[in-house]
Amino acid sequence: MKLKHAALAVCASLALSGFAQAAGEIVIKFSHVVSPDTPKGKAAEYFKKLAEQRTHGKVRVQVYPNSQLYKDKEELEALQLGAVQMLAPSLAKFGPLGVKEFEVFDLPYVFDNYDQVNKVMHGPIGKQLLGKLETKGIKGLAYWDNGFKNFSANKPIKTPADIKGMKIRIQSSKVLEEEMRTLGALPQVMAFSEVYQALQTGVVDGTELEASNLYTSKAYEVQKNLTLTQHGFLGYALIVNKKFWDGLPADVRAQLDSAVQDASVYANKIAKEENDKAVAAIKASGKTKVYVPTPQEREAFKKALLPVHQKMASRIGPDLLKQIYKETGFNPGK
Repeated sequence: MKLKHAALAVCASLALSGFAQAAGEIVIKFSHVVSPDTPKGKAAEYFKKLAEQRTHGKVRVQVYPNSQLYKDKEELEALQLGAVQMLAPSLAKFGPLGVKEFEVFDLPYVFDNYDQVNKVMHGPIGKQLLGKLETKGIKGLAYWDNGFKNFSANKPIKTPADIKGMKIRIQSSKVLEEEMRTLGALPQVMAFSEVYQALQTGVVDGTELEASNLYTSKAYEVQKNLTLTQHGFLGYALIVNKKFWDGLPADVRAQLDSAVQDASVYANKIAKEENDKAVAAIKASGKTKVYVPTPQEREAFKKALLPVHQKMASRIGPDLLKQIYKETGFNPGK
């Protein structure tokens, strides 16, 4: 652990002392943990293209996908230390960082569609949450959509009872842990880069992933069943090291902000489309059976997971929950 901290500190020192610049260029290292073919991967490349064009060569963006630099737990620390300048982590990652309010996005069935998600993320609530990251040395720039999560396993999942006793991989989130325990499952916190092998070897029995990440990681190849429960949403926040961002020349920062805004429009435009394509590709592969729950079956999952909201209210903040319920129309009494 000490060695890892030391290595990050050296990288940060080099970056902040000017070694991150080459021939007058400002270099932005953009690290992420998923495939270049995912909505996030494509949006990162689009941001790179816009940023380099609009700064007329003053900025060079280096994108490192597939955990090439850092795994899930490491990347935020690397950003805070300045070893990388930009990330787009899932919103669940901010809970372990100490900003527990972000775990509201992990609540089951709190969002029914992308419109509800975007109403919260791109409105006053989303802006307020991004602001909370600044005390951690992080500047929140924008939100990027991905998609709604589904359960996969080697046995069919049609009812909440089917998940009981299964080891399900999750991200590090107290809400997601409670979600699994409520279903009688055993939550397994694990880096995304380790999921395929864990499924292949039986270390875990199943996942809760959006279709795009299930497909591009090839995890579907080691899962015989996918049930489109759409029980939770996975989104990202585009973030930068605050000291780095604040230290940029004003004109460059404005050009980069313009690139951020347009890349975010692009990211949010393609998210649903890419996930729909991934479902179709998984079906076409013949390796995984895709099951669409009936309205009654989906309602059974929703009813089974409703207690998670009440159990997590004190952690997330009851006032924040009420604000989001008001925006989405979610009724905790049903």
